[in-house]
Amino acid sequence: MKSPMFVWVLLAAVCLTAGTLPAQINLDFKEGQLGDVPKAWVFTTPKGYSAKLTDQCSQPQSRCAVLRWEGQETPEPFGNLLQAFDATPYRNKSVRFRASVRVDSPPDVRAQLWFRVDRAKQQMGFFDNMANRPILSPRWASYEIVGGIDPDAERIFIGMMLFGRGAAYIEGVSVEVAGNFEIAPVLERSRPLAGRALENLTAFARLFGYVRHFHPSDEAAAADWDALAVSGVRAIEDAKNPAELAKKLEAFFQPVAPTLRVFPASQAAPKIDLNPPAGAGELKQIAWRHLGFGTGRVGYHSARVSSSPPGGSLPPPLDADLGGGVRALLPMALLAHDAGTLPHAPAAEKNAAVGATPAAPVKIRYSADDRAVRLADAIIAWNISQHFYPYFDVVKTDWPKALTDALTAAAADRNAAAFGVTLRKLVAQLHDGHGSVYGPGQPHSPLPLAWDWVENQLVIAAVPDAQGQPIKPGDAVVAINGKPITQAISDAEAVISAATPQWRRVRLLEEFTAGTPGESLALEIQPFGQPGKRETVVLQRKSPPSRLDREPRPETVAELKPGVWYVDLTRMNDDDWKAALPRITEATGLIFDMRGYPARLGNFFLQHLSDKPMTSAQGHVPVVTLPDHREMKFERRGGWDLKPLEPYLGMKKAFLTDGRAISYAESCMGIVEHYRLGEIVGGPTAGTNGNTEPFNLPGGYRVRFTGMKVLKHDGSQHHGIGILPTVPVSRTRAGVAAGRDEILERALELLK
Repeated sequence: MKSPMFVWVLLAAVCLTAGTLPAQINLDFKEGQLGDVPKAWVFTTPKGYSAKLTDQCSQPQSRCAVLRWEGQETPEPFGNLLQAFDATPYRNKSVRFRASVRVDSPPDVRAQLWFRVDRAKQQMGFFDNMANRPILSPRWASYEIVGGIDPDAERIFIGMMLFGRGAAYIEGVSVEVAGNFEIAPVLERSRPLAGRALENLTAFARLFGYVRHFHPSDEAAAADWDALAVSGVRAIEDAKNPAELAKKLEAFFQPVAPTLRVFPASQAAPKIDLNPPAGAGELKQIAWRHLGFGTGRVGYHSARVSSSPPGGSLPPPLDADLGGGVRALLPMALLAHDAGTLPHAPAAEKNAAVGATPAAPVKIRYSADDRAVRLADAIIAWNISQHFYPYFDVVKTDWPKALTDALTAAAADRNAAAFGVTLRKLVAQLHDGHGSVYGPGQPHSPLPLAWDWVENQLVIAAVPDAQGQPIKPGDAVVAINGKPITQAISDAEAVISAATPQWRRVRLLEEFTAGTPGESLALEIQPFGQPGKRETVVLQRKSPPSRLDREPRPETVAELKPGVWYVDLTRMNDDDWKAALPRITEATGLIFDMRGYPARLGNFFLQHLSDKPMTSAQGHVPVVTLPDHREMKFERRGGWDLKPLEPYLGMKKAFLTDGRAISYAESCMGIVEHYRLGEIVGGPTAGTNGNTEPFNLPGGYRVRFTGMKVLKHDGSQHHGIGILPTVPVSRTRAGVAAGRDEILERALELLK
């Protein structure tokens, strides 16, 4: 799947040239001729898509719009129907964009509404494209996005995107003010956090996660948890002793958790009265059930579920040591009747809990230049992994210490960009190949070269544009900007999340490559064949060609020797594969290149490689009902059932792979491994698989982690291991300097 950042960049390129309108027009699609592009809407998208008015809507005699793929090739990247209008009337307001949508042919087709705000001086304001909650239903349903409009906003964009072969229908579009919008002021810059204050916020962090994710009150379910995290940091940090800390914590959480009790650890636990009031009527038990971290992404869902109280009574509350000399009693289940969960919080407290009154909701944008926002972000991010990350059984990390380290660093970080490094260090301790952080101060402009790890050295692999510098393949990098390469590796590894050394090295190459556009980078080079010589070259960061491989690859489909064909799966799409089939059916040997990610190729290519049915590896979604991984269970979900397709490619096969193959690529290679479809040549894969879960943090950060556990076909561990080669092969500096692909050469030898 392409990254959300890729989608944003493409949208920016498409939409900045779109015409601006004084106000939104034709949201009900009543204007225009059937079969034409809807009046006042802009259809700007790659060849192969169409956007038309239609009467195939939810109601007779009504109008809607349809985005449809009508091409013959694989749709890339998406179809887009949009409208732009003046933002001035909406400044300082929270705006709701709502529409009814349905799609054809799910799950291969998905739609996403999107909403973007352009500010003065080409700054971007609010942006949401539903990347973490795509629309997959063939039934009409209403979807919405709510965003805040900045005081300097100039234009608002709304639209719908279509991904895949099929169609998406949209009707009933509305844009309305949903409340006020505020930019939270930066109240405090950096200062140290230690001693009693650190203990206080550590206790707050633990209790925040328990209440946020596991206490099933109506008030907690409706709360603005971002606002509570920020305000809680300010309210709790200065407690002087355990007694004051207990009092502050209980008072702070009471509006969302009326039955919570917090007390000094030296005292006896108080009693919690959960008995319903007289005349409460028929009661049920309510508790949270999470399938993964319930972001709404496909396969993950969180809901409060009801049941009859077992034996007429509720389970005992959670008894948790929060640290800082305090404990907490918190019910994990509550009684409820038609009017909601019991007991009800007073109306004033309930409104305070959700952060605003229902009549005038306020959308707040925070800045991580504010110390409290940074601390709140660390608390939110730590808790999500603490309760939902599925690999703590195989990943050995001191996650409680990771919290105190992150809080300490966040308090002292000088600005939002510095805190981005702190967040990356926190995520790195998950040892998750999918773990990543996007946010303020993270420009990405690569160098005009490709490099690789060869013979335990950072070696130049390809230089399409040396910018007049004496640099060539096979040269080794011994220092970057004056920093010895060993130190550069150590510094970069601290912010890289990886389950295996091979994926860490892949990410290291990206880390060394990325930087600020136009920035120069000084590399100290040891030329190949001249061990005693050193040269300094200075390269400027700029966009490279669309694809720059570490090794010299043949054409996507090529006959390398009579009867032996090469197929690069990482460069193919579905139509490329179908076009290649007649050419490779009579081959005596096939070499498939999986050194990378086959982003544009469906898994059906595997169905031609076996004459027997095959399945993918085991995917298990965590079922979470209690905090801290207590009694965590797993529910097996998803998986591929692959039936044989003609023509059957039964000839001898070899598969090239290495640490660049991650996630979907490993699902494919796992089938190759289990069903022994051919030799696996090269190095081990990345060792990380499973659908990812993204979440947003106040201040503009987006974090991603692996939300499900994937085991190999036989139930053994995949995470941190990957798919191992049956024929291990490594590159040499001499081979790189000579322009050879030694992994491909070894595969050719096997197929002689």
